[in-house]
Amino acid sequence: MKAILLILLVLSASLSASAQSGRKRPLGSTAPPAPIQAPLNPEPEVKPKEELSGPLLNVPESFREREIKGLDDTTFKLADFQGKVIVINIWASWCGPCRREVPEYEKVRKAYVSKNVEFIGLTAEDPRTAKAKVNKFVRDVNFTFLIGWIDRETARFLMDGRGAIPQTIVLDSEGRIVNHWSGYTSGQSGNRLRQAIDGALQ
Repeated sequence: MKAILLILLVLSASLSASAQSGRKRPLGSTAPPAPIQAPLNPEPEVKPKEELSGPLLNVPESFREREIKGLDDTTFKLADFQGKVIVINIWASWCGPCRREVPEYEKVRKAYVSKNVEFIGLTAEDPRTAKAKVNKFVRDVNFTFLIGWIDRETARFLMDGRGAIPQTIVLDSEGRIVNHWSGYTSGQSGNRLRQAIDGALQ
């Protein structure tokens, strides 16, 4: 009788412990139970936009021949600089990263004064409403690129569907886009531009 009572007590204690655990394992299984919730996937690594790859894109003559109005009300065309490497920086007076990028790019411009390179800064802002703001921006950051107002169609072509600014485009001496990137990286954008220019000059 005592043996039966002892067996019943052990069986009762075993059932109670199993109920309190909240998890059941298949009979004969030694593997730990599966977690209630699978671990969350880590956030994907944010990678910078890739530079242009594949066949080089020629800027059509129709765009190279378009007149661009400068801040001083003179006009110029990309075709005026045929045979030169052309750096185009697309920016806006309200763009914080543009403001931080200009000083780095100005250092690069000064280093290539004696080289066959033209530096152009273009804004798609409306000259009828933004002229004062654009002029103030240029004075504040000492932006000495050749500055002009870009029309919407030319902006869409050069930006190639990328909505973010600033954007930098480097054309080789034959008018082909050899580098194109968007965004600004502190302390690195100037070096990136130097490398792009040196590659285009080769």
